[in-house]
Amino acid sequence: MNEVIGRVATTEKFPATMDKFYFWTDADFRLNAFDVVKVSHIEDSLTFGTVENIFNITDAKSFLTSYISSDFGNTNIIPPTLRIGMNYVEVSVSFNTKNIYTPVKNDSAVSLATAREIEQALGLDKIKNKLPCGFLKMYEGHDANEITLPVNLDAQFILGPEGAHLNISGISGLAAKTSYAMFLMKSVQEKFSDCAFIIFNVKGKDLMAIHKPNDDLSDAKNYRSLNLSGKPFKNVHYYAPRDKDKKVTSYLPPRDVEEYFNETLLKRFVYVYKDDRESLEMLFADIDDTTQTMDSIVSKIIDDNDSDFNDISTWKNFLDKVNELGNKGNASSSKEISVLSWRKFNRIVSKAIKNDNMFVDRPITENYECRLADELKKISTGSVSVIDIAKLASDKQAFVFGDVLKTIYNLKLGEYSNVVPPSKIIIFVDELNKFASKDTAKSSPILRQILDVAERGRSLGIILFGAEQFRSNIHPRVTGNCATLAYGRTNVLETTTKDYSALPTTYKNILTRLEQGEYVIQNPIFRSLLKVKFPKPAYKQFKD
Repeated sequence: MNEVIGRVATTEKFPATMDKFYFWTDADFRLNAFDVVKVSHIEDSLTFGTVENIFNITDAKSFLTSYISSDFGNTNIIPPTLRIGMNYVEVSVSFNTKNIYTPVKNDSAVSLATAREIEQALGLDKIKNKLPCGFLKMYEGHDANEITLPVNLDAQFILGPEGAHLNISGISGLAAKTSYAMFLMKSVQEKFSDCAFIIFNVKGKDLMAIHKPNDDLSDAKNYRSLNLSGKPFKNVHYYAPRDKDKKVTSYLPPRDVEEYFNETLLKRFVYVYKDDRESLEMLFADIDDTTQTMDSIVSKIIDDNDSDFNDISTWKNFLDKVNELGNKGNASSSKEISVLSWRKFNRIVSKAIKNDNMFVDRPITENYECRLADELKKISTGSVSVIDIAKLASDKQAFVFGDVLKTIYNLKLGEYSNVVPPSKIIIFVDELNKFASKDTAKSSPILRQILDVAERGRSLGIILFGAEQFRSNIHPRVTGNCATLAYGRTNVLETTTKDYSALPTTYKNILTRLEQGEYVIQNPIFRSLLKVKFPKPAYKQFKD
């Protein structure tokens, strides 16, 4: 593939630099953004670059020239003389085979790269701990020259220790954020045996059958090309909030609930006052507690020596006591907390706990029932725990998510005796903006937990996979600590925010027209942004 497709052009206005060069090519020759080209350079080296933009110019001095040559705007006339025209291509330098980054010379021949050279140019040949993340196509539209290559992340830059965490953004539906996150986690499960997975199902019943195969898996060959099985997740356990009778608070149909119970795949989780009162602070994720009054009340509740709460053992008695302390004129052993603060606290906890079957005042006796924290403390390597919070109100979604994050953080800190956790635990949550947006109150206990995981989770082996529609809405300390960023299809308004300021204008425009199953990936090991495609999910898809 050494056919010359053009030559480097340097001008006074557009010089070649260490980072960029331009070349002319025939106006009918098809190139695409992200395509890799090569240029022979000094000392028998090769300089590679990726296409950023393509321009078409003619010898016309202005638009008026074209107008006049068409008989002053006659749209039906054929111009008597064809104008001289060509394309010139803007290229971003990615690599030189001898690390020579002096500018390429004028008139140097420009060619398409071979598959091996593309891997070299993008840094794909240096990846040691291979984690399949999709495949890329080069020179689409050239049947003879089109190249399809598998793309691998270096696991050390997404699972640690070199880097960690993944953030996926894109508009709802077309961007397929959940599908891409699940594809990456399935890759991890097949390629690395030291990981466990905690997945939050936040929409309908989308992730409530990931142990079942996809009945219409037309992408089997793409899985094979990535050296993946194309089979659904294994070692999966589902957890859903308790409802009355033998029901769960879930969009999963009753027949499936019964089936999962019988196969011991599903447990319904509950919260018991004695064991779970310390998690009450998670109910205040959306409350701007600048004076930390709510935090003080929670500290008072969990203090075993406090005279107001030391004899309480049920949620009912707890609510009664909080209501009592909120009554005007009622004396409390803690004078620094005002009656108004108790009333505010009472409104929030009563709304969440009262008449909710997830909070129980009896021992756990059924085999299909559990405390979520107890289950997570004993997760094993390779296991997948799907926690269904889709049907919960937003405050209780935050409560469950915060409780899980807190449990896993304490687990990895060694807070629980006689437990040896997996070396790495991946936590995936869609709609991350609910818990870690720029507008989330700074006092939010859940935001504190997420920031701890983002900034220190790598050293503990806690990896956060987060997804949201708009990356610009997420707290910068979260996205800033994600070593891998995946950009799906988004809108023009989103790409104008400062979160996308580092991307070339053409790439921003491409983000607005990506197809389903396409992502632009940024990772420290890659020498350039990559546009990759990934296969359809290997697990069951609910048609409705």
